[in-house]
Amino acid sequence: MTTDRAGTAVQSVDRAVSVLESLARRGEAGVTEIAVELGVHKSTASRLLGALENRGLVTQSGDRGKYRLGAGVLRLAGAAAGRLDIAREAEPLCRDLADEIGDTVNVAVLADGAAVNVAQARGSAAVTSYNWIGRRTPLHATSSGKVLLAYAPGAVRERVLAGGLDGFTPRTVTDPGRLARLLDEVVERGYAIAVEELETGLNAVAAPVRCHDGSVSGALSVSGPAYRLRAELLPEVAGRTVAVAAELSYRMGYAG
Repeated sequence: MTTDRAGTAVQSVDRAVSVLESLARRGEAGVTEIAVELGVHKSTASRLLGALENRGLVTQSGDRGKYRLGAGVLRLAGAAAGRLDIAREAEPLCRDLADEIGDTVNVAVLADGAAVNVAQARGSAAVTSYNWIGRRTPLHATSSGKVLLAYAPGAVRERVLAGGLDGFTPRTVTDPGRLARLLDEVVERGYAIAVEELETGLNAVAAPVRCHDGSVSGALSVSGPAYRLRAELLPEVAGRTVAVAAELSYRMGYAG
């Protein structure tokens, strides 16, 4: 292939990717809209859309002349997301957040009825060097666990609520009805908090991490001593936690 032909091929690939990104952002668009956004002639936009349609990456919306992402994109996303390692993807984000806040950042996943930590980074102000990786923690008494339980299938939530809730401190929520209401609040506001519920003197906040299909695959949390990570500060810390969890979700294939 000559240099000119190679350059043309690269340009075509770049434009095709731009078309897919545009449709992901817009939901649907016509040939004219795509042409204007890419700065190309309508015939060029039409050829790009035709090629993508042949591959199943875009599809036409009925007879309106609009295009939207096709099932082929989902197949590619699913294949890629299935190979992504949440712990690997989380590592640099956890480290940066821990450096910023100074406390411990963890990522946990749901496994056999518990929250299992798979990634951790400790900030400069962390008062303990305890390694939480691999540790199983109760779903009802931790911020990560509440996130995982709040977004878990109904059968999982019902099983936990009906199975008896152990008290670890005087602040642990052991009433199933109250916990159910708290889980609904987690979904509504997008994060969970735990104020000295697993250990006296330990507070935490966590936000959901989503995979490519939008389902919650993990929870990213910030935890620290109650005298520094005070209860009244948790909503503020939650803002950063939610933002970093959203970035991790994006890296895991979630377009949002």
